[in-house]
Amino acid sequence: MFLVGPHLNRLVQGRRGSRHRWGAPPTLSHTIYTTAMKSKANLRKTLRQRRHILSDAEQDEAAQKLAVQINKHPLFRRSRHVAIYYPNDGEIDPSIILNMAWRQKKYCYLPILWPLGENQLRFAPITPKSRLALNRFDIPEPTTTSRKIKSARHLDLILLPLVAADRHGNRLGMGGGFYDKSLAFLHRRRSWKQPHIIGIAYDFQIVDNLPSDPWDVQLDALITDTNSFNCIPG
Repeated sequence: MFLVGPHLNRLVQGRRGSRHRWGAPPTLSHTIYTTAMKSKANLRKTLRQRRHILSDAEQDEAAQKLAVQINKHPLFRRSRHVAIYYPNDGEIDPSIILNMAWRQKKYCYLPILWPLGENQLRFAPITPKSRLALNRFDIPEPTTTSRKIKSARHLDLILLPLVAADRHGNRLGMGGGFYDKSLAFLHRRRSWKQPHIIGIAYDFQIVDNLPSDPWDVQLDALITDTNSFNCIPG
């Protein structure tokens, strides 16, 4: 168990050592991704490799630029209860965003595995003094009492990680379906939507077109280290 630090991703690196290097970065364009990749599994593998080859300096620069993009977005600025994530597997680091949200007096949360539902997430409050413990995937979660844990329905905004996404709001995750199952209730809403969902990623994770399934939850917006746009269903 350990306390939250200024950079969430640095805690992971400190426990696990330096990042694994995968060799020279792929030079595939977005078009090649969508025409040459034959399955979600291949796309997932390629983009995860692309994340892992980034240097510390490249990751830090991208995280800083991402925070600037996020802070300008109206969904973030007007949201009071905001969920973020603990970076894992080379995901872009949202630590600066978390600290920025704290300074703006927002209530912040991290996802936790919910034992009462298969592949379900709930959200626990995170503060600078929170204590974290590892879950079964070796990802830190806040330790708190059950009465402080919220379902997604009670949040204003969720900033979630992804492996790939397109401008129509289709998202490719790690394959466990945790967010899709936890946000399935959004499919039943027509005139009112809460929480809003923003995918955050490196710019190279945005592809031209991504196949979707009926149970996939669409993104409202997509923000990277260099771009920000609202998603338009295709």
